[in-house]
Amino acid sequence: MRAIVQLTAQHVHEAVGQTPTGTVPVALGAPGTPPLGPAGMSSEGASSPGTSSPSTVAQLRAQVERVQGRRLDAPVLPVHPALASLLPGGGLRPGSAYSLPRSTSVLLALLAQPSQSGSWCGVIGMPRLGAEAAEGLGVDLSRLVLIPDPGARWLAVTSTVAEVLPVVAVRPSGRAADGEIARLAARLRDRGAVLLVQGPWPQAEAVIEVGEPAWEGVGRGHGYLAGRAVTLMSSSRRWPRSRRARVMLPDAEGHVSAAPERMRPVEALPSAESAESFPQRIRAVG
Repeated sequence: MRAIVQLTAQHVHEAVGQTPTGTVPVALGAPGTPPLGPAGMSSEGASSPGTSSPSTVAQLRAQVERVQGRRLDAPVLPVHPALASLLPGGGLRPGSAYSLPRSTSVLLALLAQPSQSGSWCGVIGMPRLGAEAAEGLGVDLSRLVLIPDPGARWLAVTSTVAEVLPVVAVRPSGRAADGEIARLAARLRDRGAVLLVQGPWPQAEAVIEVGEPAWEGVGRGHGYLAGRAVTLMSSSRRWPRSRRARVMLPDAEGHVSAAPERMRPVEALPSAESAESFPQRIRAVG
């Protein structure tokens, strides 16, 4: 088994309270940018109604990107194909936060592909997370940093870790003020980091829930557990309706995979010769 990095809160508390430098937020219509006219069009490059020139579109995109602190067409971090349909863009969007259930398997399944593709991942506030289980679900332990006990300043520790690691997962140990959450969101956008939160989180890119677990491999009171199928449900502000996916978590080999579709047995319709087998209505005559 490869070694993992495990830190204590003392290693990250020293940098707590520092704010990222070198970036100044720019609002729409700030000095140095042309004012916006009707329908968000620049007064310098306004076009006729119903048309938009390429330069106008590029200018609006640049202004939105400055406000959000990230590129709108930035590539997403890859995830397992069985989970891609549950995330907007098919992966983890840099600068965004995701709300997850308190399921270690779901978290590790999302960390597997980013770590394998070279992204360092940090896990905060989960002292019972097992390295062997993480490796079994595909997490590269050589790119995994564990901070089991961040203490009461878990949010400050999370914000500091997001300065250097592209993927950060945390299990909150208490409530956080709205102002602190907003500052963390700004830091995520500035650094292009992804935040995975076990629990509710405001303005999450997607909210994932798990349900309908079913273990396979056990017969009539005997046998070995071979896998667990769960239904993952994802809701996002980018979708009109929630999405669902049936996933093996884990499968018979201990990995993540899409659950096989099972065919329901089809009952044959009675033939014309057997029509008399149906109960007939009796009517008295005479």
